[in-house]
Amino acid sequence: MALKVPPQKAAEIAIASIGLGYDVAADIRLKYCKRESPDPCLIELDGDATQDIVLPGGITVPSVPKAIKCDKGERMRFRSDVLSFQQMSEQFNQELSLSGKIPSGLFNHMFEFSNSWQKDAANTKTLAFDGWFITLYTVALAKSHIELRTHVKESVPSSWDPAALARFIEKFGTHIIVGVKMGGKDVIYARQQHSSNLLPVEVQKRLKEMADKRFLDVNSQFRISGDTFVKDKFEAKEQRLRFAGSSPSSSYAAKEDIMRIFKRRGGNDSKDLPHYEWLNTVQYEPDVISMSFIPITSLLNGVPGSGFLSHAINLYLRYKPPVEELHQFLEFQLPRQWAPVFSDLPLGPQRKQQSSSSLQFKFLGPKLYVNTSVVDVGNRPVTGLRLYLEGKRSNRLAIHIQHLSSLPRIFHLQDNPSSTYSRESRERKYYEPLQQRHFSHVCTAPIEADDDNSIVTGAQLHVGHHNLKKVLFLRLQFSSVSNVSLLRNPEWEGSPGAAHKSGLLSTLISTHFTTAIQKPPPRPADVNINSACTPEVPQSPVQAPKLLKYIDTTEMLRGPQDAPGYG
Repeated sequence: MALKVPPQKAAEIAIASIGLGYDVAADIRLKYCKRESPDPCLIELDGDATQDIVLPGGITVPSVPKAIKCDKGERMRFRSDVLSFQQMSEQFNQELSLSGKIPSGLFNHMFEFSNSWQKDAANTKTLAFDGWFITLYTVALAKSHIELRTHVKESVPSSWDPAALARFIEKFGTHIIVGVKMGGKDVIYARQQHSSNLLPVEVQKRLKEMADKRFLDVNSQFRISGDTFVKDKFEAKEQRLRFAGSSPSSSYAAKEDIMRIFKRRGGNDSKDLPHYEWLNTVQYEPDVISMSFIPITSLLNGVPGSGFLSHAINLYLRYKPPVEELHQFLEFQLPRQWAPVFSDLPLGPQRKQQSSSSLQFKFLGPKLYVNTSVVDVGNRPVTGLRLYLEGKRSNRLAIHIQHLSSLPRIFHLQDNPSSTYSRESRERKYYEPLQQRHFSHVCTAPIEADDDNSIVTGAQLHVGHHNLKKVLFLRLQFSSVSNVSLLRNPEWEGSPGAAHKSGLLSTLISTHFTTAIQKPPPRPADVNINSACTPEVPQSPVQAPKLLKYIDTTEMLRGPQDAPGYG
């Protein structure tokens, strides 16, 4: 929603926002500044040394701290290059004085992305924009040395306390505002899907044609030559205005798989108003079109607990759970490990094969032995499953489970007294042949606990018999959560890895452990945003085992990137 205040009031609000906390996971709006406390400024500003600031348009704001300076603005049209998701996200961050490639709330709002940026990046081929940016004035903190106020430092939790960390972020935000640009902007954003066959030059050509129609009136009053556009990327870094958005309006070119999004900020927000008329309204209804930030944690050197707060903020900005659920989200951000551990795996020669637990795919075909050992993680929540071929010959099928290294403090688990392990289905409709119907089968029946408040804490493979045929079953161990209520949301169902199938045994996991998600047509692999972790996979044989054509060993995981990111 637009600011909708007179120019004088807008200037006062903009200046008063310097030094306030801000959550950069949100869009850029002055109303989102952290003003709830009686004294909301987070940094030391000398209130005794003040000045009157005169802004364009005859606006005067009295009693402004001398540490805050004002600069006049400019008006320009800018057309971006056609960039990848990460390149454009990094460019947006640079304009906001943010580091890294993690998308900001502004970036998500402009291109109408969700907060699950790993999926957004995987489905996006290129991004671009073309628009007019009108800066009336800029107010910014001129001090090079910025000091955090004492009450903010004292509010930093000294330990990993998810509830206290969530309260800090909700109260103070993640960053501090040190600059604000006021004015207006009218921009077209283009989002090309991976299924689109257009080349970058074709995307830019179509965007320019649409922008010219939108921005140039019938008398070509605002027509500009090609030389006016900023082309050099280094020059662009100095001249480019920062971005913002207004009420969304978009169109979709189905044949080209390109979404075009129209955004205005500042000025009259009527969608029917032509661009040249809108330009004349910006000075009367200015709004924020950009901000500059510094991280709160950059001012916490030597403060006990600053490392915990930095980690919590990084997790929050990376995965962007709803701030009201941040407490629960942080509770589950614990180290994860696989069971059994590698030292327990039977990688060497085995004295005796488990001949009674084996499967056969076809006549005279190789046998697949099955490790029927129970994998119990001791009442710690399971977050993933994978199949693995053990043994010197890689011919023994085993189940591995990923789990949290400890129990979240908000969880109280107890073993399910009624049925520790799931019951095996006896319905023949769920028995599917592994290759030939006269040989071994796999049971694909869904596995559910009797108690809805149960979670998986163990697993076991089992080979049963049905009409002289061997059937492979998956048993899951459940534990009940005693202090929670069940919430269901369709967006939380499914697992990102469940749709990758290279063999029939993948059904064992994708059907039993979680509902498979149907992915869009082929595209590049999902973007890996967890650079701090390495996959805990046992060393694979030099030559791929023959049985791999029947077995899908892809890991099925749920983590902070899967909504809601906990539970």
